[in-house]
Amino acid sequence: MKFQIPNSKFQIPNSESVVVNPIKGQRTKDNGHFTIALAGNPNAGKTTLFNALTGMRQKVANYSGVTVERKEGFWRLNGSENTARLIDLPGLYSLDATSLDEQIARDVLLGKVVDLPKPDTLIAVVDATNLERNLYLVTQLLEFKIPVVIALTMIDTAEKQSLEIDTDKLSRLLQIPVVRVKATQKQGIEELAKKVLQSAQTEATPNFVWLSNANFTENTDEDDIHLSLSDNKSANKKIFARYNFISEVYQEAVKPKDTLERSVSEKIDRVLTHKFFGLLILIAILLLVFQTIFSWANLPMDLLDKGFGALGDFVRAEMPEGILTDLLVDGVIAGVGGVVVFLPQILLLFLFLSILEDTGYMARAAFLLDKLMSRVGLHGKAFLPLLSSFACAIPGIMATRTIENPKDRLATIMIAPFMSCSARLPVYTLMIAAIFAGQTVFGFLSLGAVLILAMYALGIMVAVIVAFILKRTILKSPTPPFVMELPPYRLPNFRTVFQNMFTRAGLFLKRAGTVILAISIILWALTAFPRVQSPMSNIQSQEVAASNEQPTINEGQPAIDESEQLQNSYAGKLGHFIEPVIQPLGFDWKIGVALIASFAAREVLVSTLSIIYNVGKDETEESASLIQAVRDAKKDDGTTTWTPLTALTLMVFFVLAMQCMSTVAVVRREANSWAWALFMVGYMTGLAYLAAFLTYQGGRLLGFG
Repeated sequence: MKFQIPNSKFQIPNSESVVVNPIKGQRTKDNGHFTIALAGNPNAGKTTLFNALTGMRQKVANYSGVTVERKEGFWRLNGSENTARLIDLPGLYSLDATSLDEQIARDVLLGKVVDLPKPDTLIAVVDATNLERNLYLVTQLLEFKIPVVIALTMIDTAEKQSLEIDTDKLSRLLQIPVVRVKATQKQGIEELAKKVLQSAQTEATPNFVWLSNANFTENTDEDDIHLSLSDNKSANKKIFARYNFISEVYQEAVKPKDTLERSVSEKIDRVLTHKFFGLLILIAILLLVFQTIFSWANLPMDLLDKGFGALGDFVRAEMPEGILTDLLVDGVIAGVGGVVVFLPQILLLFLFLSILEDTGYMARAAFLLDKLMSRVGLHGKAFLPLLSSFACAIPGIMATRTIENPKDRLATIMIAPFMSCSARLPVYTLMIAAIFAGQTVFGFLSLGAVLILAMYALGIMVAVIVAFILKRTILKSPTPPFVMELPPYRLPNFRTVFQNMFTRAGLFLKRAGTVILAISIILWALTAFPRVQSPMSNIQSQEVAASNEQPTINEGQPAIDESEQLQNSYAGKLGHFIEPVIQPLGFDWKIGVALIASFAAREVLVSTLSIIYNVGKDETEESASLIQAVRDAKKDDGTTTWTPLTALTLMVFFVLAMQCMSTVAVVRREANSWAWALFMVGYMTGLAYLAAFLTYQGGRLLGFG
């Protein structure tokens, strides 16, 4: 059947000429709830509206099998018995399914997502300051068998830009309800709920009001909506028809005032997006942000570390000695503490990320850096996650969520751990203090400072090379044109900022924490078993043998020697097992044990060496006893363990190796795949081994053995 849309530019067609096969009656609710989807362009105010409608009644999960987040909550419509299940779709510019986000959105609208019914109503969140661009997505939403209600946001900003929007005329032209909302002030929420409830109770059919001057046929199959024009140039005619309609609607519904002045945002952008001054300002802002994160996070991180240490001491003092106590203290408490200690950095990072995003500055930063990052195949938004990874790769990897393209995001995740995080510094410090202390370059530069700078530079250089290779092989994708909205500058909505901040922190603790705890217990078991019995005096041994009783540990009885326990544990045996593999790097089995244990956290290498060299597990990289023990260490054949070349090789290995289970757990969470997490461990370990091998063997060839 064919339908002819009236030819008049601004005539509103009657319902019979637009709505195909109308079906009357009320729609049924899923488990007593209407399902409503929020759709809109990035920076249109969708998240703010979602938070205002749901409050704290929301949860975040991933769509099945993909990395795209699924955010939903419950909205009580005007305090009535009607409760809506609100689905926050990813930020979209279109539904062309050219990206994973767009494909997920289409699947939701077509009812193809597992455990998620087809929405009863769509709320199209439209930015009044960018109405013409936002209407492109709206016209696509109208093609689905779902009623659409427009929530018009940013009204205040539009008025400041001297724009007058006739919402009644806009509603008539689009043939759907249009409601002005101010989410932060709860204005328009009741009217929005009323329109949504009315729409949800009415069956809908596709609305092709935008398609003028063309004949079309329409297939209303539930699984797909296909629109075809009657001639060979149907696609082009459809695209032109859509844009023509949008342009006409905008001209009819939006009237600029007589004195339209340059917006404040445009004036600010003349400075902040300047090729030279813009970069200087960006660097200054990033330095301020990360300096603040470092300085503010230190105290709570130290308090958390001491708190979990005190909790472990308390449990050990209150419980009898034995395997269960060791499991709780060294496995569970230490594992949980290793997760929670990162929380201050993560909270602060997402606080600043949310503020920068809300104010509109994040888009400017990506715009400034895209040219530089694109040379190695990365998106401009990759700069901030990589920079934050110098503090810790965990919040850096989580910050990649600002990158929309899945392959660009994965590429950034895969190289973020190459940035030398703060956990590597104890390893560098110990090696420099024990082997390179007091040495200078050119008579005035500290050799230690030069080596640390070289380690940072090596990590950056390898990251650039790996990114270049990944983006041209397994993560290859067509380079999209850099199209990014520069939204007007706004004051951040701190309710949304703090809500996002705590949501991200909760996800980290819930998802990554469980994996980290499991790995912590496994690593503890490797060092704790098999158990080495405590030494007993001859008299005690004879008494035990005579009584046929199991030996017990008394207060006066000597404790298990930690060094002996570690050497005879499964970890120690693994150290001996891998010794032939690591010998070409100049490492012995003791260093092998330290490498295995340091997978819990890079800095654990220091405490592990302290145990192996019998100076106590509480020694730090600055302890004189540990430094001297490293200098005096001998291999089994009597040769010196730590030469300058060996120390340098270990530093190179730690720059490139994946020696952090917390990072692996977060990669598994963010990539939604163990395959990518294990791939990262494998290729980074391989690179680290190769670089360390070349360093050690090359140094020996040059006579530095």
